Parts: sequence; C-alpha cells; structure tokens
Amino acid sequence: MNPIELLLVAVGGGVGAALRFLLDGLVKARVTSFPLGTLVINVTGSLVLGALTGAAQAGTLPLSAVAVLGTGMMGGYTTFSTASVETVQLLRTGKTRLAVLNGLGMLVVSVGAAALGLWLGRNT
Repeated sequence: MNPIELLLVAVGGGVGAALRFLLDGLVKARVTSFPLGTLVINVTGSLVLGALTGAAQAGTLPLSAVAVLGTGMMGGYTTFSTASVETVQLLRTGKTRLAVLNGLGMLVVSVGAAALGLWLGRNT
C-alpha cells in the first residue's frame, strides 16, 4: 500500500465514523428503548462491505477501492464494540430478551446481509 492509499483509507474511516454518528443520532432521537441505530448501521455496513468484496472478486472493482471504501469507510461506519456494550447495558437493566435479540439478532442479520452483499457484488 502506498502513502496515498493509506491516507485515503484513513479519510474513509473518518467519513464512515461521521456517518455512523449522524445516523445513530437520528435513530436515537426516535427510538430509545432499543439500540436500533447500531443494528441498522452494522447490518447496512455488512451489506455494503459484502457488495464491495463481491465486486472485487468479480473483477469489477479494484482492490484499492475495497481498501478505501471497505476497510476505511465501512470499518469506521460499523461498530462491533458499541453493539457489545449496548447488549451488556440491556442485560444490566434487566432487559434480557432485548439483549439476546440485540446480540444474536444483529449477528445473524449482519451475516445474512454480508452474504447478500457478496452475492449482489458478484452478480451485478
């Protein structure tokens, strides 16, 4: 990786983090009982990363674009650590069913979104 690509990955990470901050804030303003923003962010990020990776595997997207958009932007956009903390917070407040739904549901749906993204990326 050359210095320009590294810089672009870093900028992409910053853009992704800013997008996550904005989207999560918009969702939290409407839904406070469940960390829906993080769920939406992780599922959509998995879909986009899958599509980028699939497109690269199909030869329609250069690997450098996957590095910038996938590793950088989607890496900054998605957040496993926040999802983990929110799941523990649900548990600590006695919302066991919501915690299980959040933890396991996000994993299952995000993996499904990544699989769909890979398929879309390879077949478009």
